[in-house]
Amino acid sequence: MRAMQVVDLGQPLQMREIDKPTAAAGEVLVRIHTCGLNFGDTLIIKGTYQEKPPLPATIGMEICGTIQAVGAGVTHLKVGQKVGSYSGFGGLAEYAALPAEICVPLPDDMNTVDAAAFLIAYGTSHVALDYKARMQPGERLLVLGASGGVGLTAVELGKLMGAEVIACARGADKLAVCKAAGADHLINSDTDDIRAVVKALGGADVVYDPIGGDQFKAALRACNPEARILPLGFASGEVPQIPANHLLVKNLTIIGFYWGGYARVNPKVLTDSFATLIDWYVAGKIKPHVSATLPLEQANEALDLLRTRKATGKVVVEISAA
Repeated sequence: MRAMQVVDLGQPLQMREIDKPTAAAGEVLVRIHTCGLNFGDTLIIKGTYQEKPPLPATIGMEICGTIQAVGAGVTHLKVGQKVGSYSGFGGLAEYAALPAEICVPLPDDMNTVDAAAFLIAYGTSHVALDYKARMQPGERLLVLGASGGVGLTAVELGKLMGAEVIACARGADKLAVCKAAGADHLINSDTDDIRAVVKALGGADVVYDPIGGDQFKAALRACNPEARILPLGFASGEVPQIPANHLLVKNLTIIGFYWGGYARVNPKVLTDSFATLIDWYVAGKIKPHVSATLPLEQANEALDLLRTRKATGKVVVEISAA
């Protein structure tokens, strides 16, 4: 089968012919239709992601596909069923053998592009805001990197969950996308003083931060007492060092959160979240924002859209027809 692989760190992906996998016990073999890209994919290529697969490695963290075969012991999934999965790796290929417990049956009316843009972005934001931060209706949510793949879903879900949402992004065009997703207030990170604007609005009760760096520092100083801060990525390239005395004075809580880790330590957290999110999708309450779709052969160009911050929402690679 064809796969786009990291052969040398820091270099473009290469199209290679590799062996088609088979479904072992507890696994399903999936023919992949679409793969949603994530900023973490760019870090794997650089060798700076928290998980480092041996090379050559097929990247691509989330997929939509059709089950071609089921391994021994798999009873809740069947051949021909459309599923989504957070695979961690392996999505930029024609087939993948995946643990059945992390495959989610998808409704017939969810198209394959939406499905590939759905699991990580919405799953990250929903588990972060609901399961981890326990955000309540009426609280004020500050979303940094709000026009990105996960940030935009945090805006959308935050509004749906009853929060007052402050979206922080770069430039008028990206802020317009945030406004369309439901943001109540907008901050231009290129020109505005994040701390001053958030304080003027009444301070933040929950901070959703995939950026880190100076934006984290500004958000920390704009928090209300007992606020919860979720650092879930460092797109700025700077991992902030947190002054513990600030946490003490305001009784702040920093919540470490790596969504992908739940696939190993407690996958039920993810599957329960997916059930809620799929219900919301079917009801028309949420809709993935996909700014670009490209074929497998152009996966490097698709990744460049993430690296250069030209994308809003999600970028999806199309591999095979459903």
